[in-house]
Amino acid sequence: MIRFFLLQNRQGKTRLSKWYVPPPTGSSTGASSSSLLSPTSTSNGNQILPANYSDNNNQTEAEKARIEAEVHRLVTSRDKKYTNFIEYNNYKLIYRRYAGLFFTIAVDVQDNELSYLESIHLFVELLDSYFANVCELDIVFNFNKVYLILDEYMLAGEIEETSKREILDRVKFLEKLD
Repeated sequence: MIRFFLLQNRQGKTRLSKWYVPPPTGSSTGASSSSLLSPTSTSNGNQILPANYSDNNNQTEAEKARIEAEVHRLVTSRDKKYTNFIEYNNYKLIYRRYAGLFFTIAVDVQDNELSYLESIHLFVELLDSYFANVCELDIVFNFNKVYLILDEYMLAGEIEETSKREILDRVKFLEKLD
């Protein structure tokens, strides 16, 4: 299962970040995380968020930023003579560099590395076909389209569709609806 998908430039700026599993948090409380984050409904239908919701959300975002920075440091400092697979915490990072961009997928340790390396390549081909020779600026200024393509390709941490033609046809169909 895919934990997260990152697209970062050489300077460490994250251009795309899709988390399918929340990052592990360092602190643990007695209550479960789902009960801490679940809203309470009132009689008139409005929802009240728990008092610590903002703190948990900030903590999660800070943990994501820390992991993204650490992943960038690991990937960019790695020599080209080594493989594109790194064991990191309790999952495996699979990355590939295209021009000045690093595409990184974190997956479970027992997952097949080569299939995810190919999935990165297919995603780059999808972007290249959609934007006609994609560059970093296309990703920055059309991030909503990039997320749409990624969502048509991967769903809930699993690869949904592998046909480039099928994915691009769906994206074009969804654009017509807008």
